[in-house]
Amino acid sequence: KDAEKRLEAIQAMEELGSGFFLAMHDLEIRGAGEVLGDSQSGNITEVGFQIYADMLTEAVNALKAGREPDLEAPLAAVTEINLHAPALLPNDYCADIHERLTLYKRLANAQDRDDLERLEEELVDRFGTPGPAARALLETHRLRIFARPIGVQKIDATPEVIVVSFGKDAKVDPAKVIRLVQTDKRYRLVGNEKLRFEQAIEDISQRARAIREMLAGVAQSEPTDR
Repeated sequence: KDAEKRLEAIQAMEELGSGFFLAMHDLEIRGAGEVLGDSQSGNITEVGFQIYADMLTEAVNALKAGREPDLEAPLAAVTEINLHAPALLPNDYCADIHERLTLYKRLANAQDRDDLERLEEELVDRFGTPGPAARALLETHRLRIFARPIGVQKIDATPEVIVVSFGKDAKVDPAKVIRLVQTDKRYRLVGNEKLRFEQAIEDISQRARAIREMLAGVAQSEPTDR
């Protein structure tokens, strides 16, 4: 079966520059080696290369911070963001499917505003000014980076209503939330974990900015990546 998979991968990868993708297919088929050992093939395939890399990153960061890695703890959750608009790199913007997949991965791995700005500059330089769908994708990742340190679980933003759901350990100042709700009638609490904001905002960029301003207004400390 592994031989058949390799032959299928070779048949599918006929374009110039496909060697890297072929190597990645082979890595997935046989399993990667022990990153911290000397065996040629290991057990990375049991969980998948990306999850293994994330687990390794968590462990390394814990050791650098002087903490014992908690092997039972789940990986950090990603904020779920729905701007109710197509958020993707369209075919007519980036035609090559492999290139699009690589760009999606790089966007997902962006850790701060500087990383994202460099990627955005690269997109403009290579493919031109992003259209509405590509801009929505960039805004989604910008919100992800901004919301992550605050502890936001979910952002659901329609053109009329924005609802932000916070995790139980969110870094939110309750006094700021109460003051915001009391002074601005557009805001109201929904239970103990959700903050609702009602205002018609059609433009995706303006909607994303409104979300960042909302989060900055209730966070325990002022976020740096506005």
